[in-house]
Amino acid sequence: NGAACGVVTYHPREPKVVFIHGPENPSGEWSYGMTRRRGAVVDVRRPGEVRPLDAMNYAPPFISGALRGGSHVHVFSPDGAWVSNTYEDDVLARLGAATGEGSDHDFNQRNIAVSVPAPGAHGVRVARSHPRNHDGDYFSVIVTRTVNRPKPGSDEISRAFEEGWVGGASADGRRQLAFLGNVTARDGREHAEVFLVELPADLTRVGESPLAGTATRRPAPPAGVVQRRLTFTADQKFPGVAMVPRHWLRASPDGAQIAFLRKDDAGVVQLWTVSPGGGVPRQVTRNETGVSSAFTWSPDGRRIAHGMDGSVCVTELADGRTTRLTPRRDGAEAPLPLACGFSPDGNSVAFMRNVAADGATFSQIFVVTLSWL
Repeated sequence: NGAACGVVTYHPREPKVVFIHGPENPSGEWSYGMTRRRGAVVDVRRPGEVRPLDAMNYAPPFISGALRGGSHVHVFSPDGAWVSNTYEDDVLARLGAATGEGSDHDFNQRNIAVSVPAPGAHGVRVARSHPRNHDGDYFSVIVTRTVNRPKPGSDEISRAFEEGWVGGASADGRRQLAFLGNVTARDGREHAEVFLVELPADLTRVGESPLAGTATRRPAPPAGVVQRRLTFTADQKFPGVAMVPRHWLRASPDGAQIAFLRKDDAGVVQLWTVSPGGGVPRQVTRNETGVSSAFTWSPDGRRIAHGMDGSVCVTELADGRTTRLTPRRDGAEAPLPLACGFSPDGNSVAFMRNVAADGATFSQIFVVTLSWL
């Protein structure tokens, strides 16, 4: 039916995957885009059976538990019960962006959504008020709060993105997500800082505004969601979290540290960590060459795998020492700036680089072993 898929992530405990699912039977009027995509789940024990993650509701009546746009980069929580993703709103995108100081509607802005198992046996059902509406197995909500124009020097944000789960669920069922939020500094310049949302055990309770949103307002976070800013870098020589290489915030396995990339005073992209409770960030690496890829933690929390200087490397969290795992390669042969992923036993790292073959170039997966372990 012409639907494409991509960005697949694996369930931490079961043989299931979640991924982006593009529009079925795409047309000139409705094709893949940031507000027109959804999540889907496949149990590999039942090949060919695709289940819809999030319900989508592109026209009134809007209902709680359904979104109205596109979800992207879906990631299971450490226990596999919940799923996070980034989200953009098609209903608001159709309204466009206001040009004046005031606005009678929310802008379409990237936010973070979370999907949890839907109450009842039938998931979330939506009206067929739009030909692209569809039901979902999970109850989905927006958990971050953005504003059209953040006040300079405030903690307000215009974009929430590149999130990562922080630890597991607490005894009372609360969970945490770290994410990047775009703030506006006092001088009017925009940059990204590290934020955190604390999520209650029950995401179905309505907060200050409707979970479903309205024709002019995006879906609002549930009751009990708390959004906090963790880093404050506006006064640094190079403010903000590094946007290149693109990376997602990743927490240590015990949830005690959140890793991110930021330039030092020499303009070199280094690894940093910050506590979920806030405080002064710690600079982990002090290398002459910057980190060049997204990264992951080792299962024991002692190392981070990443690209640097044409190689795949690991950095020790204890002392910041970086070790090459692969020989240096230049240009098109260098490892791609994508995630370097640790194996579940922590003994190997998977990465990607381009390989030329038969007159074409293809991205291939490689694995390197930490030989000294």
